Amino acid sequence: MANELMNRFDLDPFFDRMAHRFFSPSDFDKDYSDFGNLKTDIKETDKDYSLKVDVPGIDKNNIRLAYQDGVLSLNINQEHSTEQKDESGRVIASERSHGVMSRSYQLPGVDKDNISAQVSDGVLNVTLPKLTNSDQDNGNIEIQ
Repeated sequence: MANELMNRFDLDPFFDRMAHRFFSPSDFDKDYSDFGNLKTDIKETDKDYSLKVDVPGIDKNNIRLAYQDGVLSLNINQEHSTEQKDESGRVIASERSHGVMSRSYQLPGVDKDNISAQVSDGVLNVTLPKLTNSDQDNGNIEIQ
């Protein structure tokens, strides 16, 4: 049954990572082995939502955030290249890799004009203030 479940989604992260490292070991694997996991902590208070997303080694220019229709979308596009040279300075190995990861979070009732985000020590911190009752358009029309 476990194999059937894994085949349904056509992925097995443990064996995919193990095979990738075995057949294509590189320094990139050591630095970005967790790329694609986007571990996230979300806290909600009466005033806001607060997200902390692990993004080690990711430059802030490679991170895109968007909020639309009650959904926060996070997209990361990371490229990495390395070269190894011999004693004469000739290139003997050159590797390039490209990784894309995205994730969406359903967070309704957010004041999208006041969302703030910053990256510090490999953690993306996003604060999404909630709309106050006076800001929310509930569609009711007062009859006079």
